[in-house]
Amino acid sequence: MTFRHRQFLGWSVLAAAVMLGALWLLKLDYSRKISSDVLDLIPSDERTPELTLVRSLASEAEARTMFFVLTGADGKPASLAAATQFAADLARDPAFDQALPMGDSASRDALGRELFEQRFTFLFPRWLREREAVFVTAGGSSVAFPDWLAHDATAALGYFLATPEALAFQEIIPADPLLLMPQVVERFKGGLAFAPTAVGSPTLVWARLAASPLSEAGQAPAFAAIEHARVDVRASYPGFAVAYTGVNRFAAASRARIEHELTWLNTLSIIAVLLVAFGFIRRVHRGLHLLPVVLLSVLGAWVSVTLVYERVHVLIFVVGSLLTGVAIDYGFYLFMQPPLHPEEDYWAKVRRLAKPLLASCLTTVAGFALLLFSELPFIRQLGVFVGAGLVCALVAAVVYFSTVRNPFLETRAFGGERVLPIGARPWLRRLLTLLWLSALFGLPRLTWKDDIRELEIPSVELKENDARIRGLFGDQEERTVYITYGSNLMEARAALEKFENWLKATSGGRMQTMGLGSVVPTAEEHARALRFVREQAGFPSQLRAALVGGGFDEAGFGPFFEAYAKYASAGKESDYESALGALQAKLTGPVGLLVHTGQPLSWFVTLASEAPLMVPPAEMHTVSAGQLQTLNRIFSRYRQSALWLSVIGLAIVGAGVFLSYGLKDGLRIFAIPCGACLGVFGLFGWLGQPLNLFHLLGAFLGVCLTHNYSIFTATSAYRGESTPVSVRMSALTTAASFGVLALSGIPVVHALGSTVALMVIAALLLIEFEHLAALGKKR
Repeated sequence: MTFRHRQFLGWSVLAAAVMLGALWLLKLDYSRKISSDVLDLIPSDERTPELTLVRSLASEAEARTMFFVLTGADGKPASLAAATQFAADLARDPAFDQALPMGDSASRDALGRELFEQRFTFLFPRWLREREAVFVTAGGSSVAFPDWLAHDATAALGYFLATPEALAFQEIIPADPLLLMPQVVERFKGGLAFAPTAVGSPTLVWARLAASPLSEAGQAPAFAAIEHARVDVRASYPGFAVAYTGVNRFAAASRARIEHELTWLNTLSIIAVLLVAFGFIRRVHRGLHLLPVVLLSVLGAWVSVTLVYERVHVLIFVVGSLLTGVAIDYGFYLFMQPPLHPEEDYWAKVRRLAKPLLASCLTTVAGFALLLFSELPFIRQLGVFVGAGLVCALVAAVVYFSTVRNPFLETRAFGGERVLPIGARPWLRRLLTLLWLSALFGLPRLTWKDDIRELEIPSVELKENDARIRGLFGDQEERTVYITYGSNLMEARAALEKFENWLKATSGGRMQTMGLGSVVPTAEEHARALRFVREQAGFPSQLRAALVGGGFDEAGFGPFFEAYAKYASAGKESDYESALGALQAKLTGPVGLLVHTGQPLSWFVTLASEAPLMVPPAEMHTVSAGQLQTLNRIFSRYRQSALWLSVIGLAIVGAGVFLSYGLKDGLRIFAIPCGACLGVFGLFGWLGQPLNLFHLLGAFLGVCLTHNYSIFTATSAYRGESTPVSVRMSALTTAASFGVLALSGIPVVHALGSTVALMVIAALLLIEFEHLAALGKKR
């Protein structure tokens, strides 16, 4: 085959690949394909209930809540009329499904009405249980309980009517002589306001998004609706201003930051790689032949990962910028190897270099393919991205350089032997060995810190704004929010009963709590109340007699006895679940956050002041809304899983080297990347740098990369040659690529980039001063 035919065939293959890849990428809906949701980094089928709860919370009211602080032209709180208009504008927009001024008592009134209407279903069972407990403590017998209960209720009513608080309940006392509603109000005292309402306090608006704040539908449309409402209100109230916070603000800022870093990291990475490469190349313009290999590799990686996965996290493409420094390896080695003789055919050269190229590529790809078995979608996606990119890089390099008339790139002479005197090299080798041995003593000092906040994008300004606004809404640091969950509300309520008893035991009964658990009975309490009204049919008569004996007019409590008789005759255990559903449907505004019914989990929210530092036992099915330890423990499990995958992956990589080069030489080759890894981790130990999942992932990636250099160096050592310039260029360009990642403001990307960059530099030093020359003596 003539060169022209070979060139035409090569260009045709590459053009077809580019065209197909470009067509695939152009047809994608990137708003649906690319995700910035941090929860997409975690398995959707995670078996841990706590993480399932977090996923549910991210899509439900808790995360969809937004908080607004409204001010007027003079910076003072805006008027209630302005707040009402602003809330009405938000509520009319499809981006929001609720919005109301915090001075509006509609949500509390709705809860009060529903509880009053369902007082025998919700309030009577708990009242009965508490009175039974008092009766038993007093040493009474079960036979006398109904009569004791009637007189106890009458005495409590007489005492209550003598207090000033009774004036607010005069209208409902005839229907509620058991004081079920006043007791509820006392329990919720100061808890349902959710924000200060005194004169001169800030003007606040609470709103709930219609979509998840982590999706685009919960971000840009919501921000546009807020701006539209602000402009509309400002037309009537000049100087009107809005400050607000919500999960969607953090998510939008995170997405923008990641997209910005995706652009500049990839651009800077390519520039850094090319600058390093051009520093080694005699004719800079010929170095541009390396660029198509890199671009084709990145194209193949993008196409592969978007083809395999329905949704891909944007961090994959940020971390994937490392592929620039890796993909160029095969181009370096193939393009910079001189022919054996002037007449050597290109394909003969490829066959001669096939063993190190295939050994390097396939063992690395095999290691990354093992990441497909990881529990974390992020790691699986990274495995596909990098693995496919490396295969595309090798194929692209082989095909592209077949189209180049002179597929040999001359380099500048940078031999280590020429830079350093021969006598100095042994001393430097000993110094390097001493430093490496010293670093090993840092390994026992290593600590692991798995913190899910490492996935966040730091934003000090947004956090300060969020803390300020939430503080105005009464979000106090000394108050802890607990979430008690179950597969349904009845199971969640049973777990809540255990949790409340645990709180009382740990705090000695001094802790103040607020939540719907105080008004929603357990299924057992509800059934016990039904049995009481049926078995103790004489209780209404006993209560009438006690009321008359206490000086009350029996006829004045007709509404109560009528409702009681209806409950005794028509009440069923099945009413419990339907009543809970009706209660939740009536809850709007902040009160609606106290309970949730749905799949896969339902839950109750409890607010506790001066909560214990202890984590609730697992059987309580309760987590703190700020309980990072639980999520970090889950994240730690992923790290341990990744560790085992990395160990198995390294075993596969090592086995490939042993099969290709034999056990003894394979050990010598594989010792270079492993030694670099141990040295870098030892350095981290001495520096007190806590490690996480992404340091581990970086170490695995670093070993896979640096073993390439060891293989290429071994091939030269067999021929009695020094370290190839292509290895030096490859290592330095990889270090430059990952060094750029180390500049990232995203903690996990910084961890990955710094780990690999240090490993590559360490491996290059090991190769330079112990470049496997001993292998050359054997061949």
